Amino acid sequence: MISVQEAKTIILNATQDFGVEEITFLKSVGRILKEDVRADRDFPPFNRVSMDGIAINFTAFQNGQRSFTIEGIQPAGSPQVTLQNPQNCIEVMTGSVLPKNTNTVIRYEDISIVNGIATITIEEINEAQNIHQKGKDKKEGEVLIHQNKIISAAEIGVLATVGKSMVKVAKQPKVMIISTGDELVAVDEFPEEHQIRRSNVFTLVSLLERLHIPSETDHITDDKPILKSKIKTYLEVYDVLLFSGAVSKGKFDYLPEVFEELGVAKCFHKVAQRPGKPFWFGRTRHIKTKQNDLYKIEKNNNKRQAVIFAFPGNPISTFVNCLVYFCAWYQKSEGLTVKEETAILDSDIAFTPNLVYFLQVKLAYKLGQLVACPVTGNGSGDLASLANADAFIQLPNDKTDFKKGEVYPVLRYRN
Repeated sequence: MISVQEAKTIILNATQDFGVEEITFLKSVGRILKEDVRADRDFPPFNRVSMDGIAINFTAFQNGQRSFTIEGIQPAGSPQVTLQNPQNCIEVMTGSVLPKNTNTVIRYEDISIVNGIATITIEEINEAQNIHQKGKDKKEGEVLIHQNKIISAAEIGVLATVGKSMVKVAKQPKVMIISTGDELVAVDEFPEEHQIRRSNVFTLVSLLERLHIPSETDHITDDKPILKSKIKTYLEVYDVLLFSGAVSKGKFDYLPEVFEELGVAKCFHKVAQRPGKPFWFGRTRHIKTKQNDLYKIEKNNNKRQAVIFAFPGNPISTFVNCLVYFCAWYQKSEGLTVKEETAILDSDIAFTPNLVYFLQVKLAYKLGQLVACPVTGNGSGDLASLANADAFIQLPNDKTDFKKGEVYPVLRYRN
């Protein structure tokens, strides 16, 4: 059995680069940008009027002039017009080009217009007011969005502005999620007394959807030849296999021996944590060597490689292992840097086993600080308790008493 940190180190050393693909920008929300997006021209591309009103030459105002004959109008989206007489003004609309020979905009609220004459009704104005200067936001060629950023609706607007109808994003791994066990039936079936409906696989599907990773699912009965046959096929087709169940010490927990028979290199089996201790992790087509008590996995680039995350079957175990390990593996594989989040315990907790404890908590902000309130559950099989919590707080194994006010890492699963 290895520590949580050792398990993370092994998994993060097994990350993969799945390459880059180009897709339409409207389908890129949630994907990871793999190119710098640069300004194709100055932003804004012209001196832009930022208020409806009139545009004047400020020198006339400095010389004491307060009334201006309206010489014309500059609508948004129209070519730039020119002020012919510096004692006149031009009506301007928000978003329009600032007329030539003008340098100051006065909003309609600060003028009165009678018989084509605009009179300024306030005492003070500033030169160049209400003008968004050309290139003030960004200059042509400057980076607007750096690569390795998750694309949101905000980035979509920028992509459209610079004419990026196609955008380069990280390819997603091809993922198969597999549940095992004769006790499981379909969601739309009515279970017998000795059966339960499949749920873990759909929890994993939903967790992956949060990362915008598509996945497929299968359920395999506790029949070793069938398990072996199906898994052999999936190892040749998918980049990642996620399993729920059949990795502990039960008589029908065949997965570890099936993996071994199929030539999958086991990196570890069992992690010093609760919940989720029987977690199994491995890779195909690799050479495994041990260095400094950790396993180093060396790629054989001539053959296809697959990564296998085999989680224990209890619902909370599957859930927390996916958050802690698979999500971290995926984020590093795709080049994302994720900042660790912490929260303050709002009550004392005692936990005596020498294990890292992932404790379910509700999160709230109090006086500007993120506070974690422990949620009482009934062990790793208590699926319903997930609905009453927001996150897991990670408590270390080097102490048994955790006091109110102490700060520890949290892993959110609810925004």
